[in-house]
Parts: sequence; C-alpha cells; structure tokens
Amino acid sequence: MTVEFDPAAVGFDPQDPAFIADPYPVYHRMRELGPVLYYPARDLFLLNGFNDVNAALRDRRLGRAHRHRYTDQQFGRSGDDPRWAHFNASERWSLLNLEPPDHTRLRRLITKVFTARSIAALRPTIEVLATEHLAAAKADPFDLIAGYAQPFSVAVICTLLGVPLVDGPRMLDWSHAIVKMYEFAISDLERAAADRAAAEFIDYVHALIEARRTRPQNDLISELVQVADQGEKLTVDEIVCTVIVLLNAGHEATVNTLGNGMRALLAHPDQWSRVVDGEVAPAVVVEEMLRWDSPLQLFERWVLEDGVQIGGRSFAVGERIGMMFGSANRDPDRFVDPDVFDAARGESTHIGFGGGLHFCIGAPLARLELEVSVSLLKNIPGLRVARPPGYQPYFVIRGLDGLLLESVTGPPR
Repeated sequence: MTVEFDPAAVGFDPQDPAFIADPYPVYHRMRELGPVLYYPARDLFLLNGFNDVNAALRDRRLGRAHRHRYTDQQFGRSGDDPRWAHFNASERWSLLNLEPPDHTRLRRLITKVFTARSIAALRPTIEVLATEHLAAAKADPFDLIAGYAQPFSVAVICTLLGVPLVDGPRMLDWSHAIVKMYEFAISDLERAAADRAAAEFIDYVHALIEARRTRPQNDLISELVQVADQGEKLTVDEIVCTVIVLLNAGHEATVNTLGNGMRALLAHPDQWSRVVDGEVAPAVVVEEMLRWDSPLQLFERWVLEDGVQIGGRSFAVGERIGMMFGSANRDPDRFVDPDVFDAARGESTHIGFGGGLHFCIGAPLARLELEVSVSLLKNIPGLRVARPPGYQPYFVIRGLDGLLLESVTGPPR
C-alpha cells in the first residue's frame, strides 16, 4: 500500500534548514504514515523502514541504472543533459551506478587489489597521517572538519592511489563540487562547477595513468593499470571513474561520519566518557556513529522487473524507489531505543554503508580511518564542542559545515 503523503504536513522539506538540522523526528512521523510514501516532487516512492530498505538493497530486480536493459524513452527520461558531459563521463563506469554484468566484472577486478588485507596493512601509515594532521590542527579551539578530517582523509586516499600529497587540496575541491550533483535541488551554477571539476579530475587521472604505465609504483593506480583476471583488464575510462569514486565516496563518507559522530558523542558526555575511559573500544563506537547520524541519507534505485513487492506494495517497471537510510537506521522495529546514542551498541548491520550488490567497497578503509581518529581524539584532555555546529545545506549527503572543538585543560596534544 502506498500513501500519497503531504510533505509539508509532516515537515519533509529537503531544502529547509530546520529539517536538515534534525530530520529524525520527521522520519518518525513518516514511518507512522506507512512503509511506502509517494513523493510527487521527484516521482519517487520512499521506503522508510529498515526491513524494507534492506530488502530493496538486496533485490536484484532493482538497479541503480537502467540503460543496460531499457532506453531512456522507455523509462520516460529525456537522457543526460549535454551541458554536463564531463560529469556524466566521470559517472559512466562508476561502481555506484553500474549493474551486472559490468558491475560484476569491474568489482571483481578492483577487489583483486583493494582487499581487506591490503587495507589492514595500511594501518601504520594511516596512524602516522592521523597523528601528523591532528598535530597540525593544534590551535585551541580547532575545526575538526577543515582542520583535521578533510586533509587527513584526502591524504589517506592520495597515499593509497599514489597521488602527490600537495595535490590533495585540489582533489578536495573537485570532490566537494562533484558530489553536489547527487542532491535533490542544486542550481545550474553548481552543476557547471561540478562539470568543470569532473573535467579537470578526468584529465588529472589520465595523466597519472599514463605515468604509471611507463613507470609503475607501489600504489593503487599502478595496480589498477596492471590488474587482470581471465584475460580481462580495466580500460582507461574504467580506471578514471574508479579513482574518482574512491575519492568522492570514500572521502565524503569518512569526513561526514567523523563530524556527525563526534558531535553526537560530545553531546552525550556519559557516552564519550565510556570511550575515553576505555570501556568502549573506538572500533565499537564507530558503528554507532555510522548508524545514529548517517552520512548518506538516501539512495535511489530503478525497478527493472515486474513482480517487485516491498512494504506491501507491488512496483512496476520504470518506477523509482528512494531508500531512506537515515530513517531505516532509526527504525524502532530494528533497533532498541533507536534515538538513544549508545556507544557500546556495536550494531554493525546498520545501513551506513548500504548493502547487497552495492555494499561500499571502501567500508574497511573508512572504518579504519574512523577508528584511528577516535583513538587519537579520546586522548585530548577535556575535549568539548566550543561552538554549536551547523549542517551543510544538503539532504542526501549529510555533514557538518564545521565542528569547533576545544580542550578545557589546554591545546590538543
């Protein structure tokens, strides 16, 4: 059953600063209305509960893309806007947007070099980078986002890829511009900025690939250039899109989880004390940070086959589903006292990293970066929020515009 709800009546307005500041009471009201809500502004069916979102993530009859099986005309789409051709090219071979068989082939090849073991081996390097970047943010107070999280996360990605660290700020600017294209409502000026960023990023990665072909190094780009499986190799365009998505998705999720999560932790001093005192391990609290204030609030899928039934509704081919990650992770039918931040909850089956075919390939790296960061932050004496933070004015990718922290007994160590 579908409820055609009144977004204004429940407060669902993805452009309203009040909603962005705290969407969770609105999600509660939406779950009470029904499991499937039709949102006419985007011709989108919203799934609100954990079980339904989880089922949609794992249903192979749903797809992030549709062009491997249908034309745009069949789905009532006008096709890609030619004004944003560079952005579209940067997305063409992104793992986020592919479906089998292309997704299967690319993920298999990428996983051969981007393994859990290879990520675990990065721990000493990540610990050094984290220590150096936190020391660099030595002012008291300091901005956890701009002063530490962003440069640290980009430095990790640069080190992994083999990109010079001096190019980190430029890559950060490209990422910030490009990811705005995933939002519900942005201006043409923002779209143009995203397209320019994509063009520059594509050219940059092309140059790196050519350099690695002639002089391979011990980095991910060199491995992606050389990887092969049963005679299959990655094309240049596939490598370019892979590098771009590793930076954009990996960096944004890690930074926003750390900002959102530390804001939550420090707003609950009793829970922060459990981490500081060693009662709760950083790796455990990271899972609650991912669940309680998810960095990705919504992910969309197309219905590719008839017969899909979720939330008591039968969906038709060509309809589009919006999986509400933020709502699912606060669903009382799945989590006990879901609005309570419990540092020791340790629930790793949240939907912070998606699920199914498109489960985030960078999840082990993100978890490691977050664990190392919390391990360092808990050693800062008397850490607290110096000024109430605000959220960036975007709904889909949820993150703070800054988080000013201070130590009551002196500057951070």
